Amino acid sequence: MENSTHANGSSNLGYTIFIAAVVSLGGFLFGFDAGIISGVMEYGGPQLNLDNGQISWVTSSPTLIATLSMLVAGRWSDNVGRKPVLLIVGFTYALSAILSAYATSYEMLYIARMIGGFAFGTALIVAPTYIAEISTPANRGKLVSIQQLNIVLGFFAAFLSNYYFNDLFKSGGSFLTDENIWRWMLGIEAFPAILYFILLFFVPKSPRWLFGKNRNEEGAAVLQKLHGAALAESETQGILQSIAEDKNKEKVSIGELFKPALRFILWIGIAIGILQQITGINAIYFYANSIFKQTGIGTEAAFFQGVLLSGTSVVFTLVAMYLIDRMGRRPLLIVGMAGIAASLLLCAYSFSNATYQLNQEDVAGIELISKIDLGAVVGKEYDNDVDFKNDLKEILGNQTFLKTEGDIMQASVTMNATLALIGIMGFIACFAFSLGPVMWVLLSEMYPNKIRGLAIGFIGFLNSFSSWVIAQIFPWELENLGSATAFLIFGLIALVGFFIFLKVVPETKGRSLEELEKELIRS
Repeated sequence: MENSTHANGSSNLGYTIFIAAVVSLGGFLFGFDAGIISGVMEYGGPQLNLDNGQISWVTSSPTLIATLSMLVAGRWSDNVGRKPVLLIVGFTYALSAILSAYATSYEMLYIARMIGGFAFGTALIVAPTYIAEISTPANRGKLVSIQQLNIVLGFFAAFLSNYYFNDLFKSGGSFLTDENIWRWMLGIEAFPAILYFILLFFVPKSPRWLFGKNRNEEGAAVLQKLHGAALAESETQGILQSIAEDKNKEKVSIGELFKPALRFILWIGIAIGILQQITGINAIYFYANSIFKQTGIGTEAAFFQGVLLSGTSVVFTLVAMYLIDRMGRRPLLIVGMAGIAASLLLCAYSFSNATYQLNQEDVAGIELISKIDLGAVVGKEYDNDVDFKNDLKEILGNQTFLKTEGDIMQASVTMNATLALIGIMGFIACFAFSLGPVMWVLLSEMYPNKIRGLAIGFIGFLNSFSSWVIAQIFPWELENLGSATAFLIFGLIALVGFFIFLKVVPETKGRSLEELEKELIRS
């Protein structure tokens, strides 16, 4: 039977899923942009002779701008509507991709990527808000989770694209060179960005936003098309009642979030928003190639491991979408956080037992450094990666070391790489069915209609700022503290987060937004 709205008022679930999928393509573009930079820096970093600080800035600067855009995205979409804002997002994504591909300097590259940061910061706030507003309580968890699915699909597409371009380049005889391969990696994002912009013209305006602007007939028509006449009528009454109650309240300001009645759910949101990032998810995604190279598997294998990593994320995000409206938000979050902590501590243990030794025959097999005298480094065994890499950089210089790091680590490191890879994949899997999708679902459900956009924007700001801090300092951690200590820090943070979630996170599945408002707001 065709899935559409019939005369008997049945729900058009297929249409609702289509809308949610289109709107959350902004998440796909975020994932693609964030994932692509790992491979880009393999070639663009040495090509532009970027030091660690510059690589960190090119990688993390979009997140900083996203952080700032999240401060205004919720209120902006409350004023002008979700759909117009998302159309601007689609255009800006495409512009960023094209300018990044044609960047002629370090400055132009990070400015172009900052433009993209504005787009994905806005999309990450507005898209889940919109999807929650077109969903029913029964399917809201799944539909909001489409946003997270699209993010991980974007990561997967980016790592697959990087792997394809790298393989094509290494095979020889193609149009790709050291000078242009990273430009192709960046520019390919323009195609899905343009598609996103076009598809957004086919989605309706948010029904809850329309009711909030006294455009009741338009709002009711959208609800009928989405959910059928019977359900639309009951939803309309609930929305109008909520809006009427809101009119008797003060105009919303940022101070509203800190009132005693909202304190409980505000602190829950803040805890989830910050912990989602400071456990290191984007450090691993942004610097995946660099992390995999530290295990000694080599540059080509590192590109392939990136594909496996992002594929794992897709599979377990689908698991989350299946379970989130069955098992509930709280169990997924708690079980996932325990797994995240265990996986990160396993990585720390693996790297802590690594040793590094570069012999003369190893040096002879690496073309760029085969004729360079490495002095006392050759034959010396190191018990940590920090001293080993610093001694090499002092002799080789930054640019040569960056070009040969994968080959050097592959030749020199002795460690249980399988154990480290299991830890990394375990972390990605546990994150994908817990912190990744559950955070956005909870944020879209916990807050009253009147302040939902502002609350998600504020917590999204903290989330994005935390991501920027981690992306900015992670290369410094690897360079100065080493891989083992970096993973140990993330693991201990995740362990603390597990106990926080165990104590305070509520269950929200199966309740309408209006019911949750009455239950969670404490007078």
